[in-house]
Amino acid sequence: MPQAPVVIGVDSSTQSTKALVADAETGRPLALGRAPHRVDGSAGARESDPEQWWQALCEAVAAGLKEAGVDTSAVTGIAVAGQQHGLVVLDRAGRPVRPALLWNDTRSAPQAAALTEALGGPDAWTARTGSVPVAAVTAAKWRWLYEHEPVHAEAAAGIRLPHDFLTERLSGAAATDPGDASGTGWYSTATGSYDPELLELLGLDARLLPEVAPTGATRVGSLTARAAEALGLPAGIAVAAGTGDNMAAAVGLGLGGAGLLDHPVLSLGTSGTVFAATRTRPASPALSGFAATDGTFLPLACTLNCTLAVDKVAALLGLGRDDAEPGGEAVLLPYLDGERTPDLPTAAGLLTGVRHATTGPQLLGAAYEGAAFTALRALDDLLRTCGLDPAGPEAAARPLRLIGGGARGRTWVETVRRLSGRPLIVPRATELVALGAAALAAAAVSGADPVATAAAWGTGEGAALEPAARDSATWERIASVLDRAAPVLR
Repeated sequence: MPQAPVVIGVDSSTQSTKALVADAETGRPLALGRAPHRVDGSAGARESDPEQWWQALCEAVAAGLKEAGVDTSAVTGIAVAGQQHGLVVLDRAGRPVRPALLWNDTRSAPQAAALTEALGGPDAWTARTGSVPVAAVTAAKWRWLYEHEPVHAEAAAGIRLPHDFLTERLSGAAATDPGDASGTGWYSTATGSYDPELLELLGLDARLLPEVAPTGATRVGSLTARAAEALGLPAGIAVAAGTGDNMAAAVGLGLGGAGLLDHPVLSLGTSGTVFAATRTRPASPALSGFAATDGTFLPLACTLNCTLAVDKVAALLGLGRDDAEPGGEAVLLPYLDGERTPDLPTAAGLLTGVRHATTGPQLLGAAYEGAAFTALRALDDLLRTCGLDPAGPEAAARPLRLIGGGARGRTWVETVRRLSGRPLIVPRATELVALGAAALAAAAVSGADPVATAAAWGTGEGAALEPAARDSATWERIASVLDRAAPVLR
């Protein structure tokens, strides 16, 4: 009896790669293969060898196929969702000339500030790209490379984002999608194309860049014989354009033109992000005004310090993740790696309000509160961009979807619930980036809309939690400390 068709959705994140083998018709996960990769650097530097990503992809796919026990002839398509913003510089043979500069590498903060000024300020940038350059943005990383390592910049025969690099290894096609491209700083969300004036400002030749496919579900090529041999898959299966990790998570939740619009999401992972799919082109300096991968938009705010920062505080205190208690008078801004939202790239963590009666569990609780507060304050800007009043009844009644590793933690969920005062939905699916990539792969095979595909799979459904009374006192205490400390933290 022939097997039902399956697809593979790849989540290539900062620290690991996951390959989800899923039923192409129902989205039912059959297996998840994993493989780690390393991040190197200190004092603001964060780099990875892209060849590690490819090796990890091969290992994760092999592990997933073995666990699923499916015949490889049943695999019909594959798509990659990758960490955003990373700068991959290739030579003429398609090999990296140096390790990739990752999204959380903050050395490019001075270049981001210089670029903002060179174009005429934040409003000029949002009018073109939807976003103001920060250290994370690829354009700032290119300028850093151009200024600090001109030999590598001059050797560039191709410039790729992490997911572009992997898609090209799979298909041989130099392709990207509107979603991930919108995080580069040289793609215009106003025109839906690379911006010639910005490329000139950056000293970047458009011929080095991949072609922008219409959507992340566009079939940009077929699995090459060489890639098929490395992966143990049939040559010729569909390879989708793929997208950035946040855009793929939105697809996995059924957010987009064929699904939910203006419904907010909070992702608790290495970074903390808030986003929503909307038809309104975002142009707020407080947000990253990304394109979504399906033709809509994906305004987003990203914080650098989320679950890893809180876990570090727990380790320093010798406590478990759920040993936390509300912080009392203590306020801890866990900006251990600088911060992106608010834009404080050189900041360090700040602890204040400690008394003799303050306990270790309270300090850990203050770390949770500081991280959650930073993301939730950005949520208000997101709702305004979607045309909603954050304090109005429509926004208050609209549930906040909570995803990422933190969404599986009791303390994270209760902290967000207490500080937001909003109803929550915690989707049952745990690998939404990989599921979104799988939906892109399935749509590349079928020609269907990827958001409609994921919505039919029901991957965004989950447990609903009623709102709790908002802890306004803690909110105001953290806000007061951050507002007063920001000039010192810069």
